Amino acid sequence: MNTQRIFEVVLIKATMATLWDALTNPEMTQQYWFNTRIKSDWHVGSKVLYVRDGELTDEQVVLAANKPHGFSHTFKPLFGEFKDEPPSRVTFSLEDSGSVVRLTVIHDSFPPESKVFRACSEVWPMILSNLKTLLETGQPLPNTASRRSPIGFQ
Repeated sequence: MNTQRIFEVVLIKATMATLWDALTNPEMTQQYWFNTRIKSDWHVGSKVLYVRDGELTDEQVVLAANKPHGFSHTFKPLFGEFKDEPPSRVTFSLEDSGSVVRLTVIHDSFPPESKVFRACSEVWPMILSNLKTLLETGQPLPNTASRRSPIGFQ
């Protein structure tokens, strides 16, 4: 049994609509996702493109979408040591909890010995921390919008 699974939960002082927009709007993702614009129409079967500095770094496919409650898509980097790995799956679930929204991110379906799993295990907490800070303060964490991930994961 494959036990490689990333499970992250963060409580964010925001509305469901604001958090959905932050997750799906390229103008917003660029501010907290290491300068990455995430583009899609968020319909099942549609592509999800991760674009940094005009370069396509990842290409995904929407597996499920239920605005504003969540979505899932494949996860397939197109660069470096990650490009030969088959796609994994990432799922975002949003739950209204009064004055905060509970965001749960589950990244699973990794192949054995996945290099993407190792990289994402370090990067997901950074991305979610950046997202929370941006939505709660109006500013991303210093330098996160303009630099690459600290472990070289695009």
